[in-house]
Amino acid sequence: MHADMENLKDKTAKGIAWGAINNGATQVLNLVFGIFLGRLLSTDDYGILALITIFTLLAGCLQAAGFSQALANLKTPTQRDYNAVAWFNILAGISMYVLLFFCAPLIARFFDQPLLTDVSRLAFLTIPISAIGIVPNAKLWIELRNRELAIAAIVALLTSGCCGVWMAWNGWGYWSLAWQQVIYIIVATIIKYYYTHWIPTLPVDFKPIRSMFRFSSKMLITNMLTVISQNVLTFIFGKLLPISTVGLFTQANKWNTMGSSFVSNTMAQVAQPVLASINDEENRQERVFRKMLRFTSFLSFPLMIGLALVAYEFIMLTIGPTWERCVPLLQILCIGGAFLPLHTLYQNFIISRGRSDLYLWMVSLQIILQIGITLSLSSQGITIMVAAFSILNILFTLCWHFAMRRVHPLATSEALKDTIPFALIAAFCMIVTHYATLWADMLWLRLCLRIIMAAVLYLGIMKLLHVKTLEECLSFIKKRFL
Repeated sequence: MHADMENLKDKTAKGIAWGAINNGATQVLNLVFGIFLGRLLSTDDYGILALITIFTLLAGCLQAAGFSQALANLKTPTQRDYNAVAWFNILAGISMYVLLFFCAPLIARFFDQPLLTDVSRLAFLTIPISAIGIVPNAKLWIELRNRELAIAAIVALLTSGCCGVWMAWNGWGYWSLAWQQVIYIIVATIIKYYYTHWIPTLPVDFKPIRSMFRFSSKMLITNMLTVISQNVLTFIFGKLLPISTVGLFTQANKWNTMGSSFVSNTMAQVAQPVLASINDEENRQERVFRKMLRFTSFLSFPLMIGLALVAYEFIMLTIGPTWERCVPLLQILCIGGAFLPLHTLYQNFIISRGRSDLYLWMVSLQIILQIGITLSLSSQGITIMVAAFSILNILFTLCWHFAMRRVHPLATSEALKDTIPFALIAAFCMIVTHYATLWADMLWLRLCLRIIMAAVLYLGIMKLLHVKTLEECLSFIKKRFL
């Protein structure tokens, strides 16, 4: 038993480490390519691609149909299970593309943007291509082979980013963003097949699909609602506001998402497989979950509140004064974005207990509230709508906690003890840093000072308080790299 616990602990630590490397490298590359593209492209270019993102993501959910999570919840998925899911995804992906190909003129007419027809038909190619790679990705994820996932993501991002920048430099405009997405999916899919040495085979047997359908169907609907939840503002803004304003919001939301997804994806790559593997050991599962909750809070709050702190200097020095108007939007989004990784962790716990129905109802409630609040404030302007959206994200963390209590009685006081201290210390450090660096007139100097001072202050307080999460991180680093 002790050996099993140590093995799980080691696999989880390695998974988190490689997940952090993957997401860290991904965010750095996204930062570099985002700077180049932000300087080469206009607000309209970003707005155009933002309008069709929700359709691509929704179609991707339909063709995946929640089977990746269903496979993860199986103790030992077989070749027959993988093969059935692969063929289902491929057929669904092709069907989705054909449907959206013919719907492209209707989408363009809805947003009153005729040029959307051709560019959306290119961007929608990501759907059938990604369908081919869903099972290899699921195999690597279930087996906690995050090293291979990291390599695939980094190589794909390097290749697609370089192509996108080259196209933007040569005047391709919004087409460069569309081609960047397509190239990324192609390269990532090829590498994942290389690492898994797995291909779908004949004959096709869809019987495993039927046995997984009860769970996966709820995951399908939930994943679709999650996509709507994450992109509802862009969709609403695309209908109500000028395309340039949509571009400003898209730019702000991109940087916010990069920050929050670094933490979310790092934990998501290990959370469900690990929690699902011990879902019949409640006490052990709670200990693992709480440790993940503390680690997520330890990373998320200083990262996101820190991004809000340096938003002005960051935007002005990287993508330039053209995007200055997106700074307030980015700062507001970052405050709410600090809580999104906690949402992801609660969601993975609920899924690991097989309660895709509860997950579905919670995401449904969240999307209804988001749409209702946003539309009710549409006359107040984009800043008020974004602020209301962020406040809802903060408050909804408690809703996810109480939903989790339906499947496991984790005390609210314990959850608050695992999260709130990190939030308060991070906020204190950023406020002190803000006022202490106001004297620096040069943007680059102020940016550097704020990053260094905030990091030193936050880690120093963690060290003085003997925070176990920091000690465990340092111990792991020493063990692996020193």
